[in-house]
Amino acid sequence: MDGRIPRRSFVRGLALTAGLGAVGVGSASAYPFGIDPLRPFVFSSPPLQPFREQLPPLPVLGGSAVEVHASSTTHVFHPDLPASPALGYGGMDYLGPTIEAHVGERTSLTYRNDIASNPLAADVDTRIHGVTEQDRTQVPTSLHLHGGRTPPEFDGHPEDIMRPGQGMVHEFPNRQEACALWYHDHAMGVTRLNIYAGLAGMYLLRDEYDTGQRDNPLGLPSGEFELSLVLQDKNFTDDGRQSVRSNPLNPQGSWEAATPGDIGVVNGKVWPEMPVARGLYRLRMVNAASFSVWNLFFENRMRFWVIGAEGGLLDAPVATDHVRLGPGERVDLLVDFGALAPGTTMELRNDEPIPEQVAQRGVQIMPRFCRFRIGTAAGFTGGVPETLRGGSRGLAVLPPVAPPSVVRTVSVLQLAQGLGQPSPLMSLNNLRYTSDDIEMPRQGTVEQWNIVNVTPEPHPIHLHLVTFRVIGRQAIDTNALMQAVPVPAVGMRWTPSADPFAVGPVQAPQVWESGFKDTVIADANSITRIIVRFPTADELGFDPDATFGMSGGDMSGHHHGASAHPLQGYVWHCHMLDHEDHDMMLRYRLVP
Repeated sequence: MDGRIPRRSFVRGLALTAGLGAVGVGSASAYPFGIDPLRPFVFSSPPLQPFREQLPPLPVLGGSAVEVHASSTTHVFHPDLPASPALGYGGMDYLGPTIEAHVGERTSLTYRNDIASNPLAADVDTRIHGVTEQDRTQVPTSLHLHGGRTPPEFDGHPEDIMRPGQGMVHEFPNRQEACALWYHDHAMGVTRLNIYAGLAGMYLLRDEYDTGQRDNPLGLPSGEFELSLVLQDKNFTDDGRQSVRSNPLNPQGSWEAATPGDIGVVNGKVWPEMPVARGLYRLRMVNAASFSVWNLFFENRMRFWVIGAEGGLLDAPVATDHVRLGPGERVDLLVDFGALAPGTTMELRNDEPIPEQVAQRGVQIMPRFCRFRIGTAAGFTGGVPETLRGGSRGLAVLPPVAPPSVVRTVSVLQLAQGLGQPSPLMSLNNLRYTSDDIEMPRQGTVEQWNIVNVTPEPHPIHLHLVTFRVIGRQAIDTNALMQAVPVPAVGMRWTPSADPFAVGPVQAPQVWESGFKDTVIADANSITRIIVRFPTADELGFDPDATFGMSGGDMSGHHHGASAHPLQGYVWHCHMLDHEDHDMMLRYRLVP
């Protein structure tokens, strides 16, 4: 043997590792994508010149009552692309307006599904749990406030779907610290399609310190010097349509386990440019991708300051020259463009390596998101605050990490599937979403969750309702673990302790992970340890374990969705949307 892999075996291996149906690459010519002969297992978007358009600001909605309807639209992502069918919230042709709310003041959000056609109908895969042919024409939606401490009936449960003509009024108590949340679709089995099509927006929670006004007590940039950045990567067809397909091995209509994009999109525009004044800016970023983890930095490797994570502000700004964000994660940054000469341009770049099994197809790093052009005008003249909490700032300093009374192991797996179903199955605990074997933490309890990832790629894990602290990561000998405790048939819980198989030192949280979070990257072949305090009903102001039932209807009543049975509790899942849809999501309940 000369060590070379036969072409047929190589293609079959790519199909398995990437979760693809094995079809001949010769069928690729039937699709309007570019195929690079040096990378025949990946589609390429048409060549697009970066920095052709300015970064668009996102409009802001405020007040105690807002309306955000989902609609069918068309959107131009780049001047050289025709308009693409898309979805938008709140009258926008892509994404949604930024909603501003105040801590302790309830927001009533009236939502209705006004979607007339599905821009990604051909990509619906009815083999996925909960998906039917109806979803191609009657798009199911479920609006979720990601990071919100929300009553279960308003949380956007994936089974609590709204079809066209249906809607509800979400009541968001906003009883949590000021922070950057985001709202997005969460419908069962089609979340990846609906968010990719455009159903996502920012939700900024303010308080008397972080007011968003020029005279805010924290001395933070505001107004035109505070920017919300919704980061995505995408693939485009030659006729300008956004596409969730990444490779010719997978026929249209078949779920893919990994759909990285080759084009960077910020606030709905391809590689935009942003003119900035000479001064400090506050950048509030969300990774709204379907699959990709990014390591973000400025092209000259200049330092900037992290001031907050998903759950709110840190005690003080922390300097760094990069941040790593998985899908669903947010970060709050201060960047000093005043240190650069007028006329200078500065790109926001990415160099996160592609997971090996995806890189085998020829997928390359998507290198950039946007460019900032420094002008001559004076910008925000204040400096980087020394502190953000404690003393005269008013906010209490972050508490020490509480000791847990319960230690719980959960697992992240990728499993082979039988004929007739997409493969692999992305699983938590070796279970399917429909399993009744769910986590049931008690209200008021502090738990340590050891997230054991035995797959070869990172997975961002998100828990609804709660925030947590990251206490560290540690590599494990995955082969030794799985030999000692073999994985049983799908549907039987597999959550062995990986502590005996840990190798190497414990890695402390990164600086951008030092506050409260709601999503964490569980790295490949590792244990990620987090500490979660599950709040009580009294603390929340509602019963987190209440049941809620659905019945079809229109907007004549308060709540009109569709579910075959009463619902209860929340979900936790991988925020790689491809994985969440099949089937890396489980229910959980907070029991009294």
